[in-house]
Amino acid sequence: MKKPDTFLQIGILGCGPIAQFAHLEACRKAERIKLYAVCDQSEQLARKMGRFYDALKIFTEYEEMLADPALDAVIIATSDAFHLSAAMQALQADKHVLVEKPLGTDLSQAFALREELKHRGLHLQVGHMKRFDPGIAYAREFVETGLGEMVAYKGWYADSTHRYDMTDSTQPIPYTSTKARKPAVDPKADLKRYFMLAHGCHLLDTARFLAGPIRSVHARYTIKDNMHSWFVDTVFENGANGHLDLTVAVRMDWHEGFQIYGTRGSTLGNIFNPWYFKTSEVRCFSEDTGEFRQILDNKAHFFKNQLEAFAGSILDGSKNPGADISDGIASLQAMQAIHLSVERGEPVEPNSIREGML
Repeated sequence: MKKPDTFLQIGILGCGPIAQFAHLEACRKAERIKLYAVCDQSEQLARKMGRFYDALKIFTEYEEMLADPALDAVIIATSDAFHLSAAMQALQADKHVLVEKPLGTDLSQAFALREELKHRGLHLQVGHMKRFDPGIAYAREFVETGLGEMVAYKGWYADSTHRYDMTDSTQPIPYTSTKARKPAVDPKADLKRYFMLAHGCHLLDTARFLAGPIRSVHARYTIKDNMHSWFVDTVFENGANGHLDLTVAVRMDWHEGFQIYGTRGSTLGNIFNPWYFKTSEVRCFSEDTGEFRQILDNKAHFFKNQLEAFAGSILDGSKNPGADISDGIASLQAMQAIHLSVERGEPVEPNSIREGML
């Protein structure tokens, strides 16, 4: 298929595993995208990835890439600790931004970034790519058109002790470099924090995407034999009851999904490990017709789908269901609220939290 004449010229910051597993290939597959540049502190890694994926330019300094007038937008594929500062630099250089999830780790910086964005007329999208799973998108459409009033939402995200054995079969072995930029503190030194940022942000964004904003959370946390588990009683702004389960890692297969109950129907979703690139199995029951309906759609390269939506929103103002900066901040607030609720033993309202480090 011939690509359209109008393209978005993308630069990728960070050539590590997430770029190799997701974003570089997405740039090759996505409509209306040209991989213009790659940038990594490791020259060896930048050159290897840039040459393999046919990037027009290769940089080792982020400031030099941002100074290139032919660059339209950046994908920030670095460690979480660098997301907010790299996004701020890009906005100040008048570049659009697609930043990996989570938006960052410092709420004060996240609010400052939103203020900067207001004055720029640019697009910033957070990489909550599950919104671009066709099954989850189908569930959202049914929620809006056939569910009736939402009564309850149950969501769960349980990583598996066997996930790496399984994903090793589908993922290439990533190239790494000792010269790659790393945070001052190893993110995995505190697994409780790491699991919440890496996995909890998915659980929360999917819940918000399907059930709407969260009014309050009341969380319990336990750890046994290195198995971390959060159970979160949730109240949504639409009045629906909610229950969220984040458990890492279960002694079974990957287990992720949702159930939504409404006055005119119900939706049941089974979400697969994302690295299988397989559309979620979602069944929607309508009380009006007495029927279950389920789509079969495996256009499920979620990173490609989100990149095409990002490009469309910039190039022609197309509707984009992706997570904007307010969604990214809401996810950070909800994760912080869960942490505080565990500490205090009482409900916490995410919208009340304006600062703090995750």
